[in-house]
Amino acid sequence: MRARLGLANLVLLALCCAGPSAAEPLGKYGYVIPFGGYTVFDGDLRYPRAHLVDGANFGGRLGWQFKPWLGLEGAAGFTATKEDTSGTPVDVDFFHYSGNFVFTPYAGRRGGPFVSLGFGQSQLKAASGGTAELKQGNLEAAAGLNLWFNDMLGARLEARDLLWLNSEELTNVEAHTFILGAGLAVAFGGTPRDTDGDGVPDRKDKCPATPRGATVDATGCPTDSDGDGVFDGLDQCANTPKGATIDAKGCPSDADGDGVYDGLDQCADTPKGATVDAKGCPGDADNDKVLDGIDQCPGTPAGATVDDKGCPKDSDGDGVMDGLDKCPDTFAGLKVDKDGCPIEVMERETELLDTGMIRLQDVNFVTAKADLLPESLPRLDIVGQVLTKWQELKIEIGGHADHRGSTKYNQTLSEARVQSVLNYLVQKFSLKPEQFTAKGYGESRPLVPNTSDLNMAKNRRVEFVVLNKDVLKKEVERRRMLEKSEAAPADTTK
Repeated sequence: MRARLGLANLVLLALCCAGPSAAEPLGKYGYVIPFGGYTVFDGDLRYPRAHLVDGANFGGRLGWQFKPWLGLEGAAGFTATKEDTSGTPVDVDFFHYSGNFVFTPYAGRRGGPFVSLGFGQSQLKAASGGTAELKQGNLEAAAGLNLWFNDMLGARLEARDLLWLNSEELTNVEAHTFILGAGLAVAFGGTPRDTDGDGVPDRKDKCPATPRGATVDATGCPTDSDGDGVFDGLDQCANTPKGATIDAKGCPSDADGDGVYDGLDQCADTPKGATVDAKGCPGDADNDKVLDGIDQCPGTPAGATVDDKGCPKDSDGDGVMDGLDKCPDTFAGLKVDKDGCPIEVMERETELLDTGMIRLQDVNFVTAKADLLPESLPRLDIVGQVLTKWQELKIEIGGHADHRGSTKYNQTLSEARVQSVLNYLVQKFSLKPEQFTAKGYGESRPLVPNTSDLNMAKNRRVEFVVLNKDVLKKEVERRRMLEKSEAAPADTTK
């Protein structure tokens, strides 16, 4: 227990001595380490008759450091122990000594971890005599930490394994004896210290904290020729313009990458790729809010909606740009005017206003069935777009047939087909079902006599008839008034 307390006090002393001025010895140097620790004997080791009691170890290390990472060291130590037995124990003296190569792969100013490997010998000897000495050839391996307080004084923390090798079979390890401990290291013969590494010894250096690599004068103080706050020798851009912001290397920074230095750049957050003027500010020649240099469509007309590349959008694909398109939800395939409005939709709406109905004669179905054929859907879509604008109208959708087939058959088929038309329009255009009535007329209301294929085609029709025509009348009157006001000459006397 006393040995363990002594080891703890030694480690505590080492930590207290360590400070911000810690620095290892320089160049080639020697060192001596008075060492104290604790020996842990192998449970299979018996001398003279029983296992040995673990105990305090006292010794030392003497070494020479050739390079920061390589040294040669001699180690020795002594432990007074005894047999671990319930009878009268025999006192035993344990000695060990060895030569070792010491490797410090990560040496720094405060020291660093080390490993060592070497060969030596240990000896067990009964203190009272009468028992033959036991000598062991050892392979020794150690690892630990060197801590330097300054270039002369440091501490060693170490764990060492003494591997007792069989003399006849070297690969056979008979026992492991472990030594754990610490010591104070005293170095001698090192190179005079230049703490900041500027070539001026500490005793002459008036600026001892000069950063490494900085150019200094004869007194060890750094110079700054361009006055940018970065010392010569560290300044990789010596001719920085006045007012420019610099990085740690003394080079002007350009955070937005526009070619105008920070500190001189009056538009510091310019997006990458944008074209800028001498002040670092971007332009937007077509005023589409996408900066020149980023804008891939620089001639965009005023008012057009653009994407993030500055190119106009055409959401409904009708050839008229969004923002300029007055009918932005035109269905695909419809011809539009210069304002992007479907020509046929406008024609059908005019038909509705003029006649109170829309008549389609080219709505086709599967033969003898009520299933709409695909080529009929675009025609119905035009009517659907018109009706979405007139959700206050009451509409009768009437289905008509030619005279082929029996009257009853034609009546039943026309009812089914006109219901298919209503279902399609209500579902696709989200129209209110209560706005419509569907009625099949069969062959009862021909437009022309069924005397030819052409006449029969005219009789096969779907009609959308307005039932509350007063609503249409009000809209017609409103549009006429609007046309008159637009056509009237401006009053210049006011």
